[in-house]
Amino acid sequence: MRMSNGVKAGTAAVWLVLAGATAAGCSNTVDGAATCPGCGAGGEPNFPIGRPTVSPPTVSPPTVSPPTVSPPSAPAPVPPGRGDTLPPSSGGFVFIETKSGQTRCQISEQTVGCESNFTNAPIVGGEPANGVEVTADGHLRWITGNLGAIPTTTIDYARYHAVGWTIEATSKGTRFTNDRTGHGMFVSTEEVDVF
Repeated sequence: MRMSNGVKAGTAAVWLVLAGATAAGCSNTVDGAATCPGCGAGGEPNFPIGRPTVSPPTVSPPTVSPPTVSPPSAPAPVPPGRGDTLPPSSGGFVFIETKSGQTRCQISEQTVGCESNFTNAPIVGGEPANGVEVTADGHLRWITGNLGAIPTTTIDYARYHAVGWTIEATSKGTRFTNDRTGHGMFVSTEEVDVF
C-alpha cells in the first residue's frame, strides 16, 4: 500500500498502533495483590519506619611533628632593658639603633662607629661626614659612608654592655665608654664629644 505523501504502509501501521495506545490511556498501576515470600500467607512486607542509628566515626587525634628550626645567621634583637648584655654576631660585632631611630652604631672590641645625620659635621672628602668612629684608646675620626643593611637591635633609654663597652642611652644622646680604658665618646645628632 502506498500513501499519497510517499509514506510507506509499514510506517503508517506503527502510527496507528501508537494512536490506539494513546486513545486507550496508559496506567502506572498493576492489578493484583502484594505478596511477600517467607512472610506467611497473605502477609505484607515489613519495612522499618524510623531512621537507622549510626555510630559517630572514630577520629584519632592528629599527630604533630615538632617544627624545624634553622639557626639564625645573626643574633636576634634583644628586647630593651636595664644593664642587658648585647650578644655579638659571629663576626664579633654588636649592631644597635637608638630609640629615636636617628643613629645606628657598629660596636667591636676595639672601636665604636656611628652613622647619623649630624647637624655640625666636618667636611670629609668634599662632603659632610655622616659617620664618626672612636677607638678604645680615645682616638676619634670622622667618616663618610654607610653602614649598610646591618641587623640592628633597637635600644631603649637605658644602660647596656657589649663586647667590652658600656652604653648609656638617653633622650639627649648615647655615651660609649670602653670598660678597659675608660675612653669613648658621646654621640647625638647635634654633637659628638670624645673623652
